[in-house]
Amino acid sequence: MTNLKAVEGLDTLTRSLAQRTPEQLAALLTRHAEPLARRPAPTELRGLATALWSYETLHHLVLHLDHPRLQVLATTARISQERAGRDAPAPAAPAPGADYQSLMAHRLSFPHLATEPVPPEDVYAALGAAAPGSERRAAEAALESLYADGIAAPSEQGAVVVPPRVPQLLAAHDLGPFVAHAPTPVPDDATGHSDRPGVPAPRTSLHEESQAAAAHLAATLERLLASLAEQPAALRKSGGLTLREIKRLAKAAGTTEPHTRLLLDLALAADLIALTRSPSGITALPTGAYDDWLGRPPGERLAPVLAAWSGLWAVPTHTPFGETPTALVRGHDRHAPALRYALLAALADVPPGTRGPLPALPPTESATDDTRIVPRQLLRAADWHRPLGVTEQPMAEERAARTLHEAAHLGLIAHGTLTPLGRALLTDPRSLGEPLRDLLPPLLEQAHFQADLTAVVPGRPAPALTQLLASAADRESESHAVTWRFTPASVRRALDAGHTADSLHDALTTVSATGPLPQPLGYLIQDAARTHGRMRVLPAACCIRSDDETLVGELAAHRALRELGLRAIAPTVLVSSRPPAATLDALRAAGYAPALESGTGTTTVERLTTHRTKAPAPTRDPGAPLLLARRLLGLPAEPQEPARTGGG
Repeated sequence: MTNLKAVEGLDTLTRSLAQRTPEQLAALLTRHAEPLARRPAPTELRGLATALWSYETLHHLVLHLDHPRLQVLATTARISQERAGRDAPAPAAPAPGADYQSLMAHRLSFPHLATEPVPPEDVYAALGAAAPGSERRAAEAALESLYADGIAAPSEQGAVVVPPRVPQLLAAHDLGPFVAHAPTPVPDDATGHSDRPGVPAPRTSLHEESQAAAAHLAATLERLLASLAEQPAALRKSGGLTLREIKRLAKAAGTTEPHTRLLLDLALAADLIALTRSPSGITALPTGAYDDWLGRPPGERLAPVLAAWSGLWAVPTHTPFGETPTALVRGHDRHAPALRYALLAALADVPPGTRGPLPALPPTESATDDTRIVPRQLLRAADWHRPLGVTEQPMAEERAARTLHEAAHLGLIAHGTLTPLGRALLTDPRSLGEPLRDLLPPLLEQAHFQADLTAVVPGRPAPALTQLLASAADRESESHAVTWRFTPASVRRALDAGHTADSLHDALTTVSATGPLPQPLGYLIQDAARTHGRMRVLPAACCIRSDDETLVGELAAHRALRELGLRAIAPTVLVSSRPPAATLDALRAAGYAPALESGTGTTTVERLTTHRTKAPAPTRDPGAPLLLARRLLGLPAEPQEPARTGGG
């Protein structure tokens, strides 16, 4: 049976959409881009109206409604269905034992899907907001927001029309009484500052906490992606990274395994890494966009990563009981973005200095349940912002605690409230550029070289400086400053990569903020260069040659080199039974400093192999929603400025 009332509802929504400006319609398309992307692009306004009121789209949209909007929508739908059912009684129920098609035909019959326009005053009265006041203003604002999002539409007589599937979506949820304003997220006795007994005053400001977290995040992410570039990570056949790969990457990045999973999922969502299939299986490695990302200022690096967190369909640091922790799997938690927004919105109402009792970050996966307790007042406030995305879902407290931990790690919350960066993300994930520029100063291109064979960068080093120091020194520590230490082995590494003593000395002097290099560092470079390359490894499977006949005899008699099967074929040449790479490793492990030589007699520069894959398909053009809006409204595209022709 055709639902004529439902058709009339779509007509009302179509007329409402037709009255919008192109900019207003483009804004609606942008807000609902995610659910609409799962359907074919509409070619007319009626198609857009059908897509907006489809069950799948509505199922996504209601998750992102706050308490007033959800109450207005549910109340209107209930009144509409009651009046439609009264006007058109339901058909007789199928006989016992009826087939499935008969049962579904009865379930989807006219009264169950009917929509009847409802005057706004009736909705306000049902909510207890008929009289002027804050409740009435909240209900009116909620209705206007539903109109703007296309979840409801005003009829020509001013009545409210809602989608016919709303009762099916919301019938199982008890929304309680209408509450105009969000509850306070902290108990009444926790609104004091440092005078609370047993709670020390914070030693750092919100800005300082956020700055430290952002700097640590940028450095950790850089090391993680660099490790993937050197050695791609293999995925399991069933999907996701193996625990061994997560441990390896966590060690390379200098962070915990839960944070490694978080950063991997964020990098994948930000298109910095991608999954590629090879004959040996599926691997994860950086995309070509990673190289461009390395050349950006620190703030521009973090902006797409933090924006990706707001829309991630997973809580990466949360592993349900009985499941194996992994990363780089497709998220299926459609409630995670709503939970994230609700918690941040609730914390936005906590005044700075309130010291909201947020849980501490568990150091390991086996953290006790005590570390996962989220204050009940905070969950109540979060429920108001997203009633269907917080406590309505399984494992609500655990998921909320892990989400708060992730937010603290990303520099979005500190001292029990939102940081300026967190407020910017809550307002608009695309507006993170300015707060990140304030948090992360420009990259430094010079280092302070000291007599104890260390180089200190008092801030974030530029990529070129990082590459130079990492090639000749070992990263020793990292906090507000980054320290590298030069050793004989690290200097030999630079010589193996193609540097000479003079070129390395000149390169380090160029980036020195303290003038000439300290004498101990100069002596170390000269000593390493003096012994470097005294013997040569030939790619003949393989030969070792040296002009020092005494050294050749020493190598042939060295007990630690017996596995190479060395034998002399000339006073200055030894033959090894192992390949060049294994021979080089064995000689270096024995304390020697060989250099690799090509078949033409020239020294071969040893460089680490880097890996890249193609980036996913480019994201949609930001101007596409406006173009689609103009096309749906039957308007021509924006006229282009006429091309200038040469005069004559």
